[in-house]
Amino acid sequence: MLPYATVQEAETALGRFLTTAETIWFNYSAAKSDYFLYCHNILFLFVIFSAVPLYYIFLEIFFVNSIKSYKIQPKVKLSVSDVFRCYKSVMRMFFLVVGPLQLVSYPSIKMIGIRTSLPLPSLWEIIAQLGVYFIVEDYLNYWIHRFLHCKWGYEKIHKVHHEYTAPIGFAAPYAHWAEILILGIPSFMGPAFVPGHIITFWLWIGLRQIEAIETHSGYDYPWTPTRYIPFYGGPDYHDYHHYVGGQSQSNFASVFTYCDYLYGTDKGYRYQKKVLQQLRAGLKSNGEQTGVLHNVSAQDVKVD
Repeated sequence: MLPYATVQEAETALGRFLTTAETIWFNYSAAKSDYFLYCHNILFLFVIFSAVPLYYIFLEIFFVNSIKSYKIQPKVKLSVSDVFRCYKSVMRMFFLVVGPLQLVSYPSIKMIGIRTSLPLPSLWEIIAQLGVYFIVEDYLNYWIHRFLHCKWGYEKIHKVHHEYTAPIGFAAPYAHWAEILILGIPSFMGPAFVPGHIITFWLWIGLRQIEAIETHSGYDYPWTPTRYIPFYGGPDYHDYHHYVGGQSQSNFASVFTYCDYLYGTDKGYRYQKKVLQQLRAGLKSNGEQTGVLHNVSAQDVKVD
């Protein structure tokens, strides 16, 4: 809740006129408690988990011939009932784990200094803080993910997430309840190191989940803007991790590729890419000679 009764009081305290964005924020948040504003995360996550994967479903239903060449594992096709079953499981965990976790974690957010007050952060401040959040989360998630692939961690917890060897967007948050709680730690550490405004925190939670849905989508589209982010893994990178399965010792990072490269856990993936390129080059040459179109996917080469 803002400590100002009117816009004029806020402008007097800041010593300047409010920007348009700050005026909108004042009108929306001035009379609302910080706890209520923080709990917006529950609504945002529900909408993201439910709506964002529909983009990929829509393309797969109505533009199947146009996008089939971008499907990473083209031999795997899930039925509508399989997809809906996944969504129901995600929603069950959402209402039993994710939602309650958001409700009870507010004191920790206040403790680290996430603010709702004026002034609003600048665009560059938001971008810089989001960059820190992604890097911190990615590094910590890498090591937690590696732990979850040890025998105990995989058998007791992580194998639930790996039920989808060809992941789909709805399967991004599909996981054991303990994994949901554990992976909340790296998501929290970035804002703990560099606390910012609640709007930045909302963006962080939302963008991280949208990114996870993209990397689990099963499609590697050439038009996605994330392809231009340095060291970004993307759908093809993470899909390989699911394809190899429980014995996978490759591609543990959640967002970027630098941890896997530095610690040598991307060798299987890089070898597979090399073999695929050689196969495609050879088949292309043969296809040009015989007039036959050949297509090779990652499913034809399994290395780890």
